[in-house]
Amino acid sequence: MGGASRRFGSPKALATLAGRTLAERAWQTLAWCDERVAVGKTADALPLPFPLVDDDSSVRAPLAGLVAGLRAARHDLCVVLPVDCPRVTAGLLQRLVAAAAPAAVPQTGPLPGAYRRSLLPTLTRRLADGDLRLRGAVDAVTVLCDPAELVNVNTEAELRALDRPEIR
Repeated sequence: MGGASRRFGSPKALATLAGRTLAERAWQTLAWCDERVAVGKTADALPLPFPLVDDDSSVRAPLAGLVAGLRAARHDLCVVLPVDCPRVTAGLLQRLVAAAAPAAVPQTGPLPGAYRRSLLPTLTRRLADGDLRLRGAVDAVTVLCDPAELVNVNTEAELRALDRPEIR
């Protein structure tokens, strides 16, 4: 789920860190969940080792992915993990789940996060109105998390910095 990867220059989902793609890392981090749903643009035809739900939106924005993910989910509470946050752990996500009422995000918010499906009407309306900002879209509990786990990779240089053996 996410934006257009303009600063990165290629699909972040396929970028590798420590021998695995960012998409595979995120998928594995979510292995503890009862259900996993990967969201993106099926038209991009990315070679992923798991199924992808199309976000059914003409825009490339995290909000479009969140709306599509909440629509596709069978459960009320959904954990959202962008592929460009490769240091997020299952433990961090579980802390967000425990705090979600109706949503919980780290201090850097709004993603990763835990969101209830009851937020879908509000988020869908924002998307339809073209207000793509996810920050502040809903009332969310802020959970203090280790900043090292919240590293967001926006450029290839940032990814290479994370790939140094001493910080794996």
